Amino acid sequence: MEDLAHKTIHKTYRGLGTNIYLTAFGSAKVSDLDDSYALLQAYETALTVNRSTSELMDVNDAAGIKPVAVSDSTYQLTKLAIKTSQENFGFNALIGPLVKLWKIGFSGANVPPKEAIASQLSLIDPTQVELDDDKFTIFLKQAGMQLDLGAIAKGYIADRIQDLWAAKGISSGMINLGGNLLLKGLAPHHPDGLWRIGIQDPFTKRGNSILSVKYGPCSAVTSGIYERLLKTNGKTYHHILDPKTGYPHENNLASVTVFTKTSVQAEIETTRLFFADGPQPDWQLTSEVYGAIFITKDRTIQICGLEPADVFLLDDSFKLEFK
Repeated sequence: MEDLAHKTIHKTYRGLGTNIYLTAFGSAKVSDLDDSYALLQAYETALTVNRSTSELMDVNDAAGIKPVAVSDSTYQLTKLAIKTSQENFGFNALIGPLVKLWKIGFSGANVPPKEAIASQLSLIDPTQVELDDDKFTIFLKQAGMQLDLGAIAKGYIADRIQDLWAAKGISSGMINLGGNLLLKGLAPHHPDGLWRIGIQDPFTKRGNSILSVKYGPCSAVTSGIYERLLKTNGKTYHHILDPKTGYPHENNLASVTVFTKTSVQAEIETTRLFFADGPQPDWQLTSEVYGAIFITKDRTIQICGLEPADVFLLDDSFKLEFK
């Protein structure tokens, strides 16, 4: 008889500006993965700011003019993003005008004049967003403001795909949205039921891991300075902009990886910890936030909340520390 628990189906798609990898175990069908991708596409259609029309583009086009009604899911995600932005720890869902000024990772990348940066800072104030819970309307109060949920959308969509899998009775699988990883259930292909999660080496090309971590169901998300860079006049600028200064946030971190229960939460916590500049005594591990891995520019790996027996160093040129 076929070992159904170990049966695997896998399919690759393209969406959200990246490669999408869906893997499910057990009795899942290819049509289940296609349904998952269709769900992803529906959210992308509503949330993208890289097309001329979408729910978010309707909001942005009406900035300074009028409130715009959106769907329930777009409204709730926006509400979470604005609430998080108002905590002022580095996450900012309105940072679009600054991103477009720098263009790091895109054609025309440059170091903008100080005056241009200063002029854009007034357009990224999260207190200048009016949300109506009864009408599901979003109003950007100043002309030129732009709402961009790119820093949180992948996590939200991964969580919704997991919800779909639960409704379909899919008990275990991997949802990989361009490096945003969500692992559902136990890993049937490993005797201990734990997943193997590779941690990217931030100093080499994508796909090279410096750590392997054994863990149960979780989401693992990384923020790093290595993906998009601008090199000019002997200086290097990364793409993670500080909304307080308008410039890339400078610290000794090359990347931060966070392990959480939900993927949208992982998106938020990676940003929080990157802007915190490293492990913080007041960053509490909870029932929904499991641990974090910090990799510094001087090749030190600092690990919080994970057991040493579950962490395997693959490159001994790095120093390993457990906090």
